[in-house]
Amino acid sequence: MIYFTEIEKVPAFDAKGEYLGRVADLAVAPSQNPLRVAAYHVKTPKNSILCITHDQVQSISVRQIQTGVPAALIRCYAPDEGLLKVRKNVLDQQVIDVNQRKVVRVNDVDFDIQPTNGHSELRIMAVNVGLQSAVRRLLQGLVAKHTIRTVAHLFPARTIPWEFVNLIEPDPARRLRLRISYDRLGELHPADIADILEELSRDEQKSVIESLDEETAAQALSEIPTRMQAAILESIHPEKAADLVEEMAPDEAADVLHELPPETSAELLEDMGKEEAKEVRELLGFEEKTAGALMTTELIMVGEAATVEGAIAAIKHFEGPLESVHVIYLVNDGGVLSGAVPLARIVLADAGTPLKELSTDPVISVEADADQKAVVDLFHKYNLVALPVVDPKGHLLGVVTADDVLEVVMNRG
Repeated sequence: MIYFTEIEKVPAFDAKGEYLGRVADLAVAPSQNPLRVAAYHVKTPKNSILCITHDQVQSISVRQIQTGVPAALIRCYAPDEGLLKVRKNVLDQQVIDVNQRKVVRVNDVDFDIQPTNGHSELRIMAVNVGLQSAVRRLLQGLVAKHTIRTVAHLFPARTIPWEFVNLIEPDPARRLRLRISYDRLGELHPADIADILEELSRDEQKSVIESLDEETAAQALSEIPTRMQAAILESIHPEKAADLVEEMAPDEAADVLHELPPETSAELLEDMGKEEAKEVRELLGFEEKTAGALMTTELIMVGEAATVEGAIAAIKHFEGPLESVHVIYLVNDGGVLSGAVPLARIVLADAGTPLKELSTDPVISVEADADQKAVVDLFHKYNLVALPVVDPKGHLLGVVTADDVLEVVMNRG
């Protein structure tokens, strides 16, 4: 094992022993081999940069790098956006530890020296983010390297295997060239992705959101504060932003559109699908901090003559988030709320049982213009998990769920 801070500034010599300069950086070419150091950038006494390719390196140690070719065969460095540079792009940068689900800052990078076809190669193994690597960096150049290792090992180490590291690159074109993928990040729970987003800068947030699939990105956005949602949506392309808002629950989409400038909200609604935009526009029509503004229109309702079999069919065809469905609502031919059946009762009943027989009595509901306090009080009084919202004539408009009420209570506190 050898560390970047031990290699940085070590002298480099050619095959004849001629001094070339000191190591300034190491470069990885992800398109060729994402683990191998492809080039060693060496700063000469005249301040120019030489590029020693991996197959030109004879030996590597904490004391020096020796090439297997004369200086005449070593080319000068030419900028290449397809290279990932350890000093420039990794060291001291924030990266995402997808295993521990958080953002960390890199103090050092660990490499393994591997003999390959008569020369030596460096393979990137992990990034170091613990106190041990911080001590090692602090002492570099002050005492002998073997002493630094001895002292540093007195402190706890914390490394992240390279495969669990997600680099953050705001430039989409360069992200593609470096083959930076957020596939592993996309496998995390949306709440964990949200925690990570809250630790990033706006450009870094934009980078992550643009790289995730729309469903995952929308779920993660829904977990962060509404003002931050709005800021991120304003930072990305309007079409992408509209796609994300379309994926969000209607009530959450309405909340974030409330935060955006009117012209931006109008543009996003215009780019959304007609049905989704219609639902969100309806919710935007309710005053803030009312039951209407809190509710979602994603619910399951059936005719009051329906049976358990019909309810199960409705559940199978429901396109919204099933985890938010706790009750099936019954309405008469005029759309007036007439019953509410908890899912638990449906599961235990025979297929032919009329839902009306399973409905709670009385049905607790709230009018759309009721304030948030009235909604919270009803949840508390009746120990509800969902509360149907109706208009003055009793027509079912939507439902307020427990998570919406919890958010109101937390914000109030």
